[in-house]
Parts: sequence; C-alpha cells; structure tokens
Amino acid sequence: MLTREQVQEILQPLTDPETGQSLMGLQRIRDIVVKERTVRLSVTYSSEDMKASLEAQIRELLQAMGAEHIHIRMRPLDQTGVAEASNGAKEPSDQEKLTKGHAAGMVNNKLLSEQSGVHFIAIASGKGGVGKSTVAVNLAVALARQGKRVGLIDADIYGFSVPDMMGIEEGPSVWDDGIIMPVERFGVKVMSMGFFIRENSPVIWRGPMLGKMLRQFFDDVGWGELDYMLLDLPPGTGDIALDVHQMIPQSKEIIVTTPHATAAFVAARAGAMAIQTEHEILGVIENMAYYPCPHCGEKEYVFGRGGGGKLAETLHTELLAQLPLGAPDNHPAEPDFSPSVYKAETECAGIYDEVAVKIAAKCEGTAV
Repeated sequence: MLTREQVQEILQPLTDPETGQSLMGLQRIRDIVVKERTVRLSVTYSSEDMKASLEAQIRELLQAMGAEHIHIRMRPLDQTGVAEASNGAKEPSDQEKLTKGHAAGMVNNKLLSEQSGVHFIAIASGKGGVGKSTVAVNLAVALARQGKRVGLIDADIYGFSVPDMMGIEEGPSVWDDGIIMPVERFGVKVMSMGFFIRENSPVIWRGPMLGKMLRQFFDDVGWGELDYMLLDLPPGTGDIALDVHQMIPQSKEIIVTTPHATAAFVAARAGAMAIQTEHEILGVIENMAYYPCPHCGEKEYVFGRGGGGKLAETLHTELLAQLPLGAPDNHPAEPDFSPSVYKAETECAGIYDEVAVKIAAKCEGTAV
C-alpha cells in the first residue's frame, strides 16, 4: 500500500527548471493525500510550457509506484511566488501565514455588523457523533445550489473535519497584505483550523485562544460578498458556542440530533443556551432518523423514533427534516470526490435542498 512518505520521496528529484531547486523543497508540490492506491495532490507551476510536462512526469512516477487513481490539481504560480522562488525564498509555514494574516487585522470588521446583510447560522448539537458537521457541509452546499453566496467556518477547532469531509486538498492562500483567502469548494467558501494543522495534530489550547482564532476567521479572511455564513460549532455549550453568541448576537441556530431520546435530551441544552442568549432557533434536524432497506425500501428505525420531533416541541420550533442513516456513494476516483457531500441528484441532496429553501424563507422573509 502506498504511503504519503513514499510519494514525497519519489517526487523529491523534480526541480523547477528556472532555479534548479526541488519542487518539494519549494512547497510547490503539496496537499498530498494517499488512500490505498489513490493519490491526490496539488502542484504549482511557473509557466504554461512547464505545466503539461510536469504533470506527465508526476503521473509517470506515481504509476510506476503502483498508483491507480491519480488526481493532480494544477495551479499557476503568481508573480510574487515566481520572485520568491527565483530568490530561493522558502514559502512561509502555515502558522506564519496565520500570524501574517492576523497582523492585517482589518479585513472584515464590517462582516459582523448587523448592517452587513449576512445571515449567520450556527449549526449546533448537544453531543458529538450525531452528524452535525455532515449537516453543516451539506446545508452550505445546498444553499449554494440555490444561488446563495455562502461561507462556512469550521468552528469545531478541537475536532475540525470540514476540509476532509468536503474533499478539500489545498490550503488557503495569503495575499501580500496578509489577507487570508478562503478555499472554495462546491460554491462554498471554507475556512478551518484544519488548514493550519499538519498531519492531523491535536490542538491543545485554552478557551481564550479559541476565541481569538474564531475572531481571526472573521476579521482577517477575505470572504467577499456573502449572503449566508454557516458555523459548524463544537458539540455542547462550551467556550466557542459562548463566543459565537457574544460575537454575533444576530446569529440564528439549527440544532442537530438523532431520534434517540437521550441524544435529544442532551441537544435540548444547546437549544436552551440559544434561547437564554436570545438567539432565534430556525429549527431542528433529525439525522440518522431511519435506515432505508436497499432491497424492499422499508424504513428501519435503528435509533428509535420521535427524538427530533420531541426536541422541536420542547424548543417551540420546527422539525426541518428527518435524514436517513447512510453516506454518499462517492468513489475516490471521481474528480470531485468528497467523502460527505451528497450529489445534487441524490435523495438526500433533495432533502437538504428543501431545508435550504425553508431556511432562506425564514431568514429573508419570503414565502416557501
């Protein structure tokens, strides 16, 4: 089985024709993801003449190693990058990029203003393991399918998962003035702590540092014009949830639960926090509500029934949807592969589209 280290080693001899330096050393080959015999990576090229030759060389080397599915994202090197490469300058680390972006400190101060016109929606749950992040990414994509301009912040800083769930293989770029540009995928602009932590390292921070990072995601990122900003919150009612309530008093909330009575009982705490801080609850989404038998189509209620409806009744809100237990049938060899985003033509994507229409109607005051 291929490993990331083997891929790095085999590609190490590739050099930039203008400087003679290793492309790996210049970090021009990066975002390497290896799963069994599938390899994904991004390559930055300095000239169109180099592009085709470089891609062909990489494919040849990887195929010789036994890679069967190779996905290469080719990106042009901007003029600043060309100058740095020619001077042998090392690309700044991800943490240095983050620090540089924080120094700018004046990008999106208006984003949090109530006059910005952006609808903030926090996706919350009482406990982990209920599919909150899956709901967040698919709802963001569904809103984008409705023609909305959507941003998504992976605010679950300890348990970030959005980049992997959406199949994002590249990190954000940083402009000369320190502005961090979010990564766009499926029409959604995404920012996550996962972009700045390599090799799945744990984040060991205290509460105040988490709040500063979240503030930076608002202040130092070039989001551009947005209609909706979704925030995938950590489970429970901890520091980040409290920071969101304080930073964005106009934010609305969606509570995710499973039909199990205990999960709904715990989720009620997240809802109670929203009510106590005077944040509108848009509704409840019951995930893993049933398992549709692939043979007969009958619904099997694996985790019980009624938890989502009972929670919605407790919180005096609407049960927005009941989603089946399952995962997208996406193949790693597909160019737009993502482990957790449902394709537009699937039944689950249709359910998310219906939720997106309901959410837009609630937020924008339009009829469904």
